[in-house]
Amino acid sequence: MASEQQTLIPGAGRIIVSDACVQEGAEWLSQHDERFARALEATGPLPLRRKPEGFAQLLSAIVSQQVSVASANAIWSRMKAAGLTGPRKIKWASDDALRAVGLSRQKIRYARALADARIDFKSLREIPDEQVIATLVQVPGIGVWTAEIYAMFSLGRADVFAHGDLALQEAARDLFDLTERPKEREMRQLAEAWSPWRSVAARILWAYYRVAKDREGIR
Repeated sequence: MASEQQTLIPGAGRIIVSDACVQEGAEWLSQHDERFARALEATGPLPLRRKPEGFAQLLSAIVSQQVSVASANAIWSRMKAAGLTGPRKIKWASDDALRAVGLSRQKIRYARALADARIDFKSLREIPDEQVIATLVQVPGIGVWTAEIYAMFSLGRADVFAHGDLALQEAARDLFDLTERPKEREMRQLAEAWSPWRSVAARILWAYYRVAKDREGIR
């Protein structure tokens, strides 16, 4: 590997491993569209947002679904305090114990399905983005958004984008002066121009959403 900025995995493509990688992507996007440069003036330096791989990260993503960032953080803190972040603990825990930390009936079912799935997390490192997402969405409770978030932040994929994310859609509406919030299909079309740095474009838009709306767009 020539440098951190040029980290590549055959079959998986460019991997974001450092702040320098994010900066490289941000500079590329700013040169290709001045609106990204304007957004970066408002947001300042972007966070790396790399997270560990494995079961706990996907479980955390499931916890984050359809709740506020604050609620998700509170639930996850209770789960960590109770030691309920590993597959065996989830399998052994009673429904009452899982409800007590804040999981809904549906999320209890999803957490148990993830524990039973026995995903080979190491193998995900070396397969294309589309195959990562296709593998993960086979598990009940893991939709495309959750799989995309895992690919972006746990695997460090540089060219993945969460097209259905409402915060990204709203940030794009504001930054690109659109008449209405773009739906997933329109976001896919917009994001094509941001390849090969769509994950950095997402970081810019999440950061811009936080500044423009004074709200966190993602944990």
